[in-house]
Amino acid sequence: MGVDSGLPDFRGPEGFWRAYPPYRALGLRFEELADPVHFADDPELAWGFYGHRLGLYRSTVPHEGFGVLRAWARRPVRVFTSNVDGQFQRAGFADDVVAECHGSIHHLQCLTGCGQQVWPADGASVQVDPMTMRAAAPLPSCPACGGLARPNILMFGDWSWDPARTQPQLDAHTGWLRSLRAEGRRLAVVEIGAGTAVPTVRRQAELASASSGALVRINVREPAVRHGRGVGIAAPAAATLLALDEHLRGPAGRG
Repeated sequence: MGVDSGLPDFRGPEGFWRAYPPYRALGLRFEELADPVHFADDPELAWGFYGHRLGLYRSTVPHEGFGVLRAWARRPVRVFTSNVDGQFQRAGFADDVVAECHGSIHHLQCLTGCGQQVWPADGASVQVDPMTMRAAAPLPSCPACGGLARPNILMFGDWSWDPARTQPQLDAHTGWLRSLRAEGRRLAVVEIGAGTAVPTVRRQAELASASSGALVRINVREPAVRHGRGVGIAAPAAATLLALDEHLRGPAGRG
């Protein structure tokens, strides 16, 4: 979803290294950098990666496709996303309709788990050397104990992630789906860019649309829909959303 806003595509080592050439020289892949162990072992390396992304996501303007989804939000709508970039909120979606299953880079947690609740990263600023992709001191710190802070993102092999902010979002999302089923209402699901390598969103979309078969899967690389339970569109997010919106606004849609 974020690629059409100019955000890098991290899928596969080549895609990741095109976005971050220094890591190619180091032979480090996305999965190896997105590991919480680095915050303890090499915090400058860890915050070099996440600090750069924090700055990038803060400066990125959501593409027109987000506006299409916002217009559709006149109907009851919710967002379930594995993206940690906060682009849905930046595009105008309220916090209470967004479920960020992998957390958000715009919130921090204490690395040592001192008891400090998850807090916004609004005041955090990380200076990163673009040649080495290492962060310079001072690094973000916990307001309670003064120790190192880390993003409130669920990383690979992450047993110390604090789900206190995200779990209520997920509970609200589940409750909404149950209420629709209880009322006998049909649900249409638009899934955008969800791959199979980490299939969290893909599975959620298939389960949510199981009773209706009303799944629209927008995915450049992996558009196939199992058992014919929906429609796959092998095209980018922004152009496809704009085309769908134009179709809905046409003579057939106005009826």
